[in-house]
Amino acid sequence: MDLKEKLLSSFLVFENQVDIDTYVHDVRNDAIKIFEEKGFPTKKEEAWKYTSLNKILKEDYSVFPQQENAIEYKDIKKYFIHDIDTYKIVFIDGKYSSHLSQTTHDGMDVCLMSSALTKPKYRILIENYFNKAATKDSLSSLNTAFSSEGAYIHIPKNKMVEKPIQILHFSTGNESATMLQPRNLIVVDENSHVQIIERHQSLNDNPVLTNSVTEIFTNKRAIVDYYKIQNDNSNASLIDNTFIKQKKESVASVHTFAFGGKLTRNNLNFFQEGERIDSILKGVTIIGEKQHVDHNTLVHHIEPNCESHQDYKGIFGENSTGVFNGKIIVEKEAQKTNAFQANNNILISDKATINTKPQLEIFADDVKCSHGCTIGQLDESAMFYMRSRGIPEKEAKALLMYAFSNNVLSSVKIPEMKQRITKIIANTLGVNIGFDL
Repeated sequence: MDLKEKLLSSFLVFENQVDIDTYVHDVRNDAIKIFEEKGFPTKKEEAWKYTSLNKILKEDYSVFPQQENAIEYKDIKKYFIHDIDTYKIVFIDGKYSSHLSQTTHDGMDVCLMSSALTKPKYRILIENYFNKAATKDSLSSLNTAFSSEGAYIHIPKNKMVEKPIQILHFSTGNESATMLQPRNLIVVDENSHVQIIERHQSLNDNPVLTNSVTEIFTNKRAIVDYYKIQNDNSNASLIDNTFIKQKKESVASVHTFAFGGKLTRNNLNFFQEGERIDSILKGVTIIGEKQHVDHNTLVHHIEPNCESHQDYKGIFGENSTGVFNGKIIVEKEAQKTNAFQANNNILISDKATINTKPQLEIFADDVKCSHGCTIGQLDESAMFYMRSRGIPEKEAKALLMYAFSNNVLSSVKIPEMKQRITKIIANTLGVNIGFDL
C-alpha cells in the first residue's frame, strides 16, 4: 500500500473519531476528495518542476503516531528562544503538551485547533475563517482533511500583544517514520499587533514528514510579524503551506530562515484585499550536503495603492539544490501598485544547483514592478582584501556570506531572534562570528 492509499483508508478511521455534526465535517470530506483526485504533486506540474517528492514518499509513515509524553523541558530547551519572555504553544507528535506550554488569557484567545473546531463558542469564527484562505491544491487539501490539532490564535481589536508567541512542533521519533499534519489558524483583528515564531523540530534521526498549513487573517490596520526557523535534522522533510489574507492598511511580514532538513518546500501566498496594504516576504537559505529547499511565493495584488517586497538570499554548498519560484499578480483594478522581488544566490560548490524563476503577471498600467535574480560566487577581490588583512580563508568566506544575507537579518524586529539566527548561521558555516548585533 502506497502512502496515498494509506492516507485515504486512514481518513475513514479518522472521520469516525471526530465530531461529524460540526461545520468542519463537510469541509474535511470535500478536501479528501480533492486529494484523492489530485494525489501528491509531481514534477509534471509546473509549480513542482524542480522538486520531486518521490524519495520522501517511499517511507512507511505512521499517520497517527502514538504519543509517549516523556519529553521534559530540559530535552528541548535549546530550541526555544529563551532570551526573552514569550508565550509558548508546544506540540509533541501532533498533540498539545500543556506542561511545556505557557499561554495566556490576557485579552486574547490562544487555544487549540481541536477546541476551536468542536466547541460552539468558536463556531461563527471557524465558519468565517477556517479554510477560507487556503487554496484547493492537493497538499493543503490533505491537511484540511486531517485537520485536528494546531494553534488557534485570535487577537481582538486594538490589542498590542506584549510578548512574542512561539509555536513549536516536536517529533519524538518514537515511530520508525512519522507523518504530521498540524493546522494553525491566526486571526488578528483591527488595529492589533502580534509577533509569532514558528519551528518544526525532530528529536532524533528517524524520518519525519510534516505537511503543515497556516492561515493568517490580518484585518484593517493590523500588523503581523511572522518568523519561521527551519533547521531540522537530516531525515526531516517539511512542506509548509502559509496563506495570508490582508485587509485595508494592514502590514504582514514573513521571514523564513532555512538551514536544515532533508527537503523543505515553502508555499507562501499573500492575498491583498484592500487598499494601502504592505506585504513583506524575506528569507535566508544556507544549505549543503544533499539538502533541498524550495521557496514558492505568490503575492496577489487585487486593490490599488498597495506594496509588496520580496527579498530571498540563498547560499548553496556541496550537492545541495535550491529553488525559487516567485509570482506577482497585479489585477486590472490594482493601479498604483509597487511590487519588488529579488532572489540572489551564491554557489560555493561546483555541484550545487539553483533553479530560479521570478514571474510577473501585470494587468494594470499604472504600476511600479520589478523582479530580478542573480547567481554567482563569492567576490574574489573582497576575499583577497580580507586575506591580506590577516583574516583566515574560512572566516573570510563566512563574513562575506553573512554580509550577503545581512539585509534580510536587519529587518528582523526581535533582537533576540536576530541573535539566534546569527548563531545558527555561524554554526552552519562552521565559524565563530565574533561580534554582537
